[in-house]
Amino acid sequence: MFDWDAMDAVLGGRSAIDAKFFVGFAAEESSVKEFLQGYGLNYSDPIIQAELFGNFQEAIQFVKRYFLKEGNEDGLNLTIPDEILHLTDVSKLFLLATKGRKGEHGEIAQWAEVLLKIMHTILHVDKDLRSGYFSIIQTQIFDRFYKYIHRQDERLFIGTNDSSTWIELEDFSTKSKKTRDSVIIKLLHKAENVAEELFDRVGVRIITKNRYDTVRVMKFLIENFVVIPHNIKPSRSVNTMFDFEKFKEKHTRLMKKAMREKLSEEDFLVAMEKAIDKSPVGLTDDRMNRHSSSSYQSIQFTCRHLIKYKNPFLNDFSELRKDAKAIAKEDEDNELAKKVLDMDMSLISRDVRFFYPYEVQIVDEKAHQINSEGEASHVEYKKNQLQSAAKRLFKGLIPDEV
Repeated sequence: MFDWDAMDAVLGGRSAIDAKFFVGFAAEESSVKEFLQGYGLNYSDPIIQAELFGNFQEAIQFVKRYFLKEGNEDGLNLTIPDEILHLTDVSKLFLLATKGRKGEHGEIAQWAEVLLKIMHTILHVDKDLRSGYFSIIQTQIFDRFYKYIHRQDERLFIGTNDSSTWIELEDFSTKSKKTRDSVIIKLLHKAENVAEELFDRVGVRIITKNRYDTVRVMKFLIENFVVIPHNIKPSRSVNTMFDFEKFKEKHTRLMKKAMREKLSEEDFLVAMEKAIDKSPVGLTDDRMNRHSSSSYQSIQFTCRHLIKYKNPFLNDFSELRKDAKAIAKEDEDNELAKKVLDMDMSLISRDVRFFYPYEVQIVDEKAHQINSEGEASHVEYKKNQLQSAAKRLFKGLIPDEV
């Protein structure tokens, strides 16, 4: 006998969230504890028990708020069984998921699995080590862009201190931290289902006046080392604004023409704008987010930035050691001073450094307007996300056509 769902998750590239049975053969309380131990959770610890019960309660409220009609008018007309709502021990949720898969308890088992999948997702959100550094991450990434943003007479520009090189913008904005619920919803429809794999928690959007300026802005970001091409995640780069190869060919021809006919910079820019407008994208990029409308137009890429964090505790602890040394000089038998001086400082990290991903989106004013209307709107995008997550979680409880 093989647990084919588990094997498929390991070898077949399929998420455990999509498995027929999220929990394998954990049919006894002892095997539930063994599973949790392997997961990294010691269920004998009352603190872990309390934490998991809190995750369980959050999962219930999350389902009610987003997936059921009682919290969302477009939600499912389903009710969480009382047998689950009245649980006080999370280990029993595992037993409900495994013991009652057939017969009259089949629906309860499926509900138990839905909640376990959401709890699993919540745990990954909570255990992302980098989340504690989020304000520092935002500051260090956004400051790279802010220093090149200028305002003059109600107009917005990007450029160095030399104003002759400025590119006028329609808007510049930064993405604030995703809400906890938004992160959970996004993870529930991602195959990876791992918090560390979210690449758009930090983001920048640049809206240009015209389409050719989107390319000029990219050029500026690269030349001024705001964006480092070596740190780009290739699989996350998407361009639905223009055909890049056709545009390169037209640019080469126009450059030769400009040098030959001595075109002014103004005439060259007008010609380039026409060239990029006549280089539309053909088929939608396969890497386009499947929840985005086919009319969505943008240049998007994900870069990684090396975050540097200095541990403020180290300075305080160093001061404490100085005080302990002074006390020890006057009183050699002072136990507190001895304990402080005997502490191993090598375990205290002076600096923490890690790469963190951030998303850059560049669009022109016209594309931004299209993206903000109709089915391409963010509201529609979030609705599609929620529907996708609902189908994935509740596929055994709802008809296929829902």
